[in-house]
Amino acid sequence: MEAVVEVLESEGVDTVFGIPGAAILPLYAALQNSSIRHITVRHEEGGTHAADGWARVTGNVGVCIGTSGPAGTNMITGLYTALADSIPMICVTGQAMTSKLHQEAFQAVDIVEIAKPVTKWAVQLKEPAQAPWVFREAFRIARSGRPGPVLIDLPIDVQRGSCRYDRNLDAPLPVEVPKPLPKVVRAAMDLLEEAERPIILAGGGVIIADACDELRSLAEHLQVPVQVTLMGKGAFPEDHPLFAGMAGIQTQTRWGNAAFLESDLVLAVGARFGDRHTGDLDVYRRGRKFVHVDIDPLQLGRVFEPDLGVVGHARPVLADLRDEARRRGGPRKPGKWAAKVGELRGTMARRDDFDDVPIKPPRVFREINEYFPRDTTFVTAIGLYQIWSGQFQTTYLPRRYLVCGQAGPLGWEVPAAMGVKLAHPERNVVAVVGDYSFQFLMEEVAVAAQYRVPFVIVMINNEYLGLIRQAELPYGMNYAVDLHYGEGGIDHVKAMEAFGCPARKVELPGDIRDALAWASAEAAEKRLPVLVEVMVEREANAAMGPSLEAITEFEPLPELITADWSD
Repeated sequence: MEAVVEVLESEGVDTVFGIPGAAILPLYAALQNSSIRHITVRHEEGGTHAADGWARVTGNVGVCIGTSGPAGTNMITGLYTALADSIPMICVTGQAMTSKLHQEAFQAVDIVEIAKPVTKWAVQLKEPAQAPWVFREAFRIARSGRPGPVLIDLPIDVQRGSCRYDRNLDAPLPVEVPKPLPKVVRAAMDLLEEAERPIILAGGGVIIADACDELRSLAEHLQVPVQVTLMGKGAFPEDHPLFAGMAGIQTQTRWGNAAFLESDLVLAVGARFGDRHTGDLDVYRRGRKFVHVDIDPLQLGRVFEPDLGVVGHARPVLADLRDEARRRGGPRKPGKWAAKVGELRGTMARRDDFDDVPIKPPRVFREINEYFPRDTTFVTAIGLYQIWSGQFQTTYLPRRYLVCGQAGPLGWEVPAAMGVKLAHPERNVVAVVGDYSFQFLMEEVAVAAQYRVPFVIVMINNEYLGLIRQAELPYGMNYAVDLHYGEGGIDHVKAMEAFGCPARKVELPGDIRDALAWASAEAAEKRLPVLVEVMVEREANAAMGPSLEAITEFEPLPELITADWSD
C-alpha cells in the first residue's frame, strides 16, 4: 500500500475523499504518512461526487476510497455519473480476505461485477506485486480516449502484502492523443466551405481536451457561429459576437434553437447528441449535414449517421482544421449568416426582469449573472432549477460551469462544489441547488464545515419535485410530488445552522442581491458554506418541448421583433 500511495502522489493526486473501514485500513496506514490530504465524507456517494468535482476542474483523476460491502455499492451512482460525463476517476474499495470471498463473509460483495457496467475498468487486485502496476494502468485508462472511472478492489490480505517498488524508476504511463487523418480534415473543411449557414457545436469534449483556444481561433478565422451543449458551457465565451446560444428541448435558448434550425451544416466536436439536446431527430437533422468529431470511434453513428465522421482528440482536430483554413486563405470577414445569428440573439431572448411575488425563477438567475464575477465556478445538478440555470446563466470560461449532464443524480451539487473549492481555493464557487436535491446529500455540508471549505449555496425552493410535477401535466396529474407540509416543509435555514453554517431566506425579488452579497462575505470571512434560500413561485414551469421547433413557453416573452432572413 505504500507503493500505491507513492503512485497516487506521482500521478498528481493531492486530495482524496473517503471513509475508512476495517477492510481498507492497510491503505489508510500508508496514506497517513503521505503528502495527500484525506477528506472524510459522510456518505460514499458524496465522496464520489466530491472526487468528480475535483476532477472536472483540475483535469486530473479524482480519487474516492471506501471499505468493503456497502461502501462500494454506495459508490455506484458516482461511478455512473463519471462514466456518463467522461470524468476520470478512481474508486478504491476494501474487500474481505481472498480465502473468505466464497463463504459470504461479512461485507464481502462482488463489487467488481457490480461496477463493470458503470466503469471503463473494474478489477480486483490478486497479488501484492501487481499493486503499483494496476494503479498505473488505472490512471492511464481513466485518462485515455473518452475519459471515465475505474474501480479497484483490494482484498485485505493482499493489502497487507509487500512488493518491490522504486518510485525513482517509475512514472505515469503515456496517454495517446489521437490525431485526425489529414485527408479527413480536408474533407471536413470542404464541407464547411460549401455550407452557407454552418455552425460549430462544442460539446463537453472540447473542455475535457482543453481545446477552447483552438475552437475560438477556428471560429474567428472562418467567422462561423458557435453553439454549446449543456456539457460544453464555457467552451466559448457567451458574450462573444459569434456565440450562437444553445439548442435543445430543455436547456436551450430561443434564439439558439432558431439559429440551429436555420443552419445547413453542423460541425459537432466532442458532443454525443444526447436526447435532451436533439429532441425529435427528424426535426434535428432536417435540412442540414453533420460532421461529427469524437475521440471515441464508437460514438460516431451511435445516435445517427453523420455525413462525415472524424476520429481524433478535439485539440489536434480543431488545430488542424484551423491550420487548413489558414492555408486556404486569410481571415474571413463577418458575413450575412453571422449577422443573422446576432439579430436572433438580440430579438429572441427570454425575460428575466420579473418583479412578481412569489419570485419567478428567471429573476434569480438575472441576479446571479449580475452579482457574481465572470470567473465564478457554478455547480448544478438536475431538475427545473438546472434547466433554468442552463437557459439563463451566462458562462465565459471553461471548467467554470459544472453539471452532471447525463446521469443527473440528485444531491450532486454540494459535494461536487466542495471538491471544486478544495482543488481551487482561490475561486469563487457557487452551488445552484433545488430544495429536494439539497436534501439528498445535505450531510456533506458537515464535511465542508469541518474542513472549512467556503462556498455559496443558492437554493431555488418551490417545495416540489418541480421537474416531475411539470412532466405530470400531460397526464392531468399532480401526484406524489408536493413536498410542502406544516409551515413550509424543512426549515433549511435551521438545518444549515445545525451544521454550524450561516443561512438566509429570501422571499422578495428586491432582496436577492443583498442576500448574495451577504452570503459571499460570510463564506469568505467564516470559511464555511453559506445558504441563500430563495422561495420561488411554486408551480412555475420551464420552457421545453418534444423538438427544437415545438418549445412551449410558460412565461411572458418580450415583444418579438421579426428578423429579416432575406438575402
